[in-house]
Amino acid sequence: MGHALITAGTKGLGRKVTEAFLQAGHQVTATYWKDKEKAEALAELHEEDPLHIVQADVTSKKDLQGLVKQAMTKYGTIDYLINNAGPYIFERKKLMDYSQEEWDAMMKGNLDSVFHLLQLTIPGMREQSFGRVINYGFQGANTAAGWLYRSAFAAAKVGLVSLTKSIAYEEAEYGITSNMVCPGNITGDMKEAGIEASRKIPDEKTPIGRSGTGEDIARSILFLCEKDSDMITGSVFEVTGGLDVIHRYR
Repeated sequence: MGHALITAGTKGLGRKVTEAFLQAGHQVTATYWKDKEKAEALAELHEEDPLHIVQADVTSKKDLQGLVKQAMTKYGTIDYLINNAGPYIFERKKLMDYSQEEWDAMMKGNLDSVFHLLQLTIPGMREQSFGRVINYGFQGANTAAGWLYRSAFAAAKVGLVSLTKSIAYEEAEYGITSNMVCPGNITGDMKEAGIEASRKIPDEKTPIGRSGTGEDIARSILFLCEKDSDMITGSVFEVTGGLDVIHRYR
């Protein structure tokens, strides 16, 4: 089994990914930033599992360097890099109302962080001729869709689409794949919910009739990280239950 580094892996969508990797028998290093209570609760729940939790701010290059050093000291090489962390500004406002600090945080947390983590982990992946990189986008990111009131976040993620594809091509010769998952409308408790729970709550806005869940994202990521999924690289996956598949329908 391998070792997965999962940023923001102690709550929300990241928690389900962490639990999925642990259930599959992998070692996991998961990060948290401010919510120490959630991190400690997860650690207690999985105290018998190979779970290593590290506090790290993904907008800080120094923190990321320390994170990778700790992760490799604990479990050796990093086989799976899951860039789950995605700083987000919930206040709805136009670009002209963003501060420089807010813009910088969106770029550093959603794009620069991936650059730093790639440079820190790919050398080890190259040495072992195996690696899996998973980035997160948003619904429609692959088409460089605009997103009203979310311009900074969207711009960073669309840049990450191109980076995902570039790395896929550059690192293919080393047995490293790079893909992106784009979650649909997954909110509230559904982020840490399983598929069966969502089937009990009808969702008329989603064509398949239920909300997406953290488990849906985790299952997709696990599949992309399998050894025999090496033919899939440079791809962007919409895990949305059919939302906006037919744009003109709207």
